Amino acid sequence: MGKSLIAILGAGKGTWGHVGRLIAEEEWEKIFLVSSGWGRENFKPAKPAEWIITNSLGAFELVKNEISSKLPSGGELAVSMISGSGKEHVALLAALKEKKLAYSLVLLTAEGTRYY
Repeated sequence: MGKSLIAILGAGKGTWGHVGRLIAEEEWEKIFLVSSGWGRENFKPAKPAEWIITNSLGAFELVKNEISSKLPSGGELAVSMISGSGKEHVALLAALKEKKLAYSLVLLTAEGTRYY
């Protein structure tokens, strides 16, 4: 199984360009985008993606469970948290931990794509 990207898209469009470039410049087997309905309507990824729609105003457990229900069951996972809010970030990390999924953090730098 190849690499899958899980990226959060927050309400502020300022970081969407980073996520868009990350999607376009890397080879991904699957792409999962965590966002609101508004994000889904307004962000147009360069490659097919599965959307995980959350209500960031909802209770933490609800947001975590929305994310957890759509996460892949394994494979190499790269997580981008350059966009989004702390609540979404923590919900994603909690969901990954509950499912015992290993992951790397990924972001674009002046030197190219970096994994941590």
